[in-house]
Amino acid sequence: MAVVKTLEHFGCSVDFPQAQTCCGQPQFNNGYPQEARPLAERMIRVFKNSAYIVTPSGSCAAMIRDHYPELFKDDPAKHQEALDFAARCYEFVEFLTRVLKVDVSKLTLPDPQRFTYHYTCHLRGLGTTGEPCISLLKQLKGASFIPLEKAEQCCGFGGTFAVKYPDISGAIVRDKVQCGQKTGADVMIVNDGGCAMNIGGACHRQHGDFAVKHIAEVLASAIDAGESR
Repeated sequence: MAVVKTLEHFGCSVDFPQAQTCCGQPQFNNGYPQEARPLAERMIRVFKNSAYIVTPSGSCAAMIRDHYPELFKDDPAKHQEALDFAARCYEFVEFLTRVLKVDVSKLTLPDPQRFTYHYTCHLRGLGTTGEPCISLLKQLKGASFIPLEKAEQCCGFGGTFAVKYPDISGAIVRDKVQCGQKTGADVMIVNDGGCAMNIGGACHRQHGDFAVKHIAEVLASAIDAGESR
């Protein structure tokens, strides 16, 4: 909802096709590419007429951009469709900053907040750093940014990695929460569903003091505050 509100605020016409499903990453990452293909085919078909495909999750964008063409390398027609689809797919912050080139400096948060930022691993696959998101945060009135120690260190989730190696995963995410605590921030920005679930859950179990939010939620709250004035 926050993604839609933000995109519409910056002039986009947003459609949410009800026929969309998972992108197929769980199957692909667990060694079942053939099982991922039908889901990829469905996604390509469902979004055929979309000018852009925007996802709030870096891992979904990385799956589509890195691996969809690979799934159909033995079928020239479908391979080209996958390339075309991948070229129109963007992670949310990437779309705001590279395509829309938004200026959020006129937005004001309803209350002053201190933010820190966790860099999700899948952004590496997109060739994206954390700087675009941090830049958006710094532009917002009422926001202050505090760097996170080991910001680019994995949170320990890694999909089924957390299930296969729970002790290692748990140790990594506990370290991430401790780093978050040291910042004194009110909110840790985490722009991926898996990372957000993992860090948020660990923070709750460790009685952490910070909330975990997606940058879209923060931008939407500032938009709401402006509309209510």
